[in-house]
Amino acid sequence: MSGVTVRKIESAADRHRALEVIEQVFRREKNWISAVHEQMPEGVENDSRVSWFLAEVNGRPAGIIRLLYDPPLELPEGYGVSFEPGVDLEKLRTAGRYAEIGRFMILGEYRRNPRVALRLMRSATAEVVERDYTHFITDVFEGEANSPFNFHTRVLGFEVVGKHLFGDLNCSSTRIILTLDILKLYRRVKNSRSRIYMELTEGIRTVMERKAAMRRRRTVSGA
Repeated sequence: MSGVTVRKIESAADRHRALEVIEQVFRREKNWISAVHEQMPEGVENDSRVSWFLAEVNGRPAGIIRLLYDPPLELPEGYGVSFEPGVDLEKLRTAGRYAEIGRFMILGEYRRNPRVALRLMRSATAEVVERDYTHFITDVFEGEANSPFNFHTRVLGFEVVGKHLFGDLNCSSTRIILTLDILKLYRRVKNSRSRIYMELTEGIRTVMERKAAMRRRRTVSGA
């Protein structure tokens, strides 16, 4: 697994490689979709509201992740949304700026080693922090095989804020709504010697150090 690389999808060739992953995981394995190309329309790699990242292992597509910036927090009424006690839309809105994690998928042959998922999360988190977003929001399916729920909650610190019964994927499982305060995660684990946390927070640290240096330069120039 030493050959894990991640890059932002910015070309038609990389979009095609990402569609291979969607085909294998979401259509063939999960049967959650019927049309693969609708998941990542042509030209979406040039849409500033959405970012896709592609992970490869030794040059072969291994996984993808999608970020949607400023997603609507209000889900359609027919989705059957319910929030945890003490959580409501206004509380979520005032918590920070959100980027939605979606279409996070790893090919089956690469799931036993967490490095592919961690590298995708590291790249995604670095971009989110660079763009001054503060929180992730995502859905996971309750009880679904290979669910990232435990990884998200136990390792990363995502919090359950609600559930909804229906969505845009062909799955009968309840959707669990999770949010993550990115800087809260960073403060909690930045001094950890865990390889997992060191891998994950490297992207955050790099961006924060660069931003701090830029602020210092502006302060000196202003003085």
